[in-house]
Order: sequence, then C-alpha cells, then structure tokens
Amino acid sequence: MRSIPMREASEVAKVASREIESWLRRREETVSLQNVEKDPTYQKGDIDLIWTTRNRTFRIEIKGDRWHRTGNFFFETASNKERATPGCLLYTKADYVFYYFVTPRILYCLPMPATMKWFSANLTRFKQRCTTTPVGKHYYTTVGRLVPISAVVKEVGGVRKVNLVQQGHAVKQS
Repeated sequence: MRSIPMREASEVAKVASREIESWLRRREETVSLQNVEKDPTYQKGDIDLIWTTRNRTFRIEIKGDRWHRTGNFFFETASNKERATPGCLLYTKADYVFYYFVTPRILYCLPMPATMKWFSANLTRFKQRCTTTPVGKHYYTTVGRLVPISAVVKEVGGVRKVNLVQQGHAVKQS
C-alpha cells in the first residue's frame, strides 16, 4: 500500500486544475469557464468546472495523477474508505472526467456516463489497490482499480487523448 502525503496530493490536484483551466480558456470554442470546486452544490456531483462553448455547456471533473509510466488509470471505488465515500467514477454527475497526468502533461477526456457504465461492468477485471493519505494524526484510505489506459481507449467510445505540450500549451508556474 502506497502512502501519499496530503500536501503532495493537493499540489498535483492544483497543477492539474490550473493547467486544464488554462488550456480550456485558450480554446477557440470557449465562451466561459467557471471553477466550482468549492461550491457545495457541485461538490455533491463531483464537478470541478463548468465549461461553456458556443454549442453547449459541459460539467467537468478533474483527476490529477503523477503515475503515467504505469500505463494505468487509478479509478477510485472508495475515495475515503473509513467514511464509506464512493469513488468518483461511481457517482459523478460530470459530462467528462478529465484525467490528467501532470508529467508528461497528457490529458484523457473520458466521456460520462459511458466510462462509468463500462467501468462498473468490468470492475472485476482490474487489480484493486489502496493508498493512504495522512491527515494530522489520522489518515484515510483510497481504494481503486488499476485500469489499463489502452483498455479504456479501445473499449469506451469517445475517449480523447490530448498532449498539452504538443498543443503549444505553456503554463506559468505559480
């Protein structure tokens, strides 16, 4: 079981959010972008961004990850085992989960609910793993499945892969 310090997990999430927001703001079709991560109404549906384009509005959930070399996504089944909090892919109300590997800056746009339905039907195919995150004197456990990226891309229609470096996307680090 891997232990990930809260500070480290928070930093990955901040980088992912900052870089994805910058990329979306630069897209020609973007009309507006609203970060709703701190809004309790949207938190209930696990939604981080509201992205409005010329054609429609999308609800986006962002997942940041540092472990691109494994060739897997880590799809949570329990975001906090001790509190019995379900994992994102089991309940999100987002139209897309933007799964972002901060290094090498690769973004996978996973359509919902298609990815959720596929994951639920195929859950037992994938190895279960747990991580712990220390918080003060306590910790919480995140449970998930290691899901090969290649399987998702091949078996779920509409998955899009975007290399933000190749897109000429430069983000200032704050």
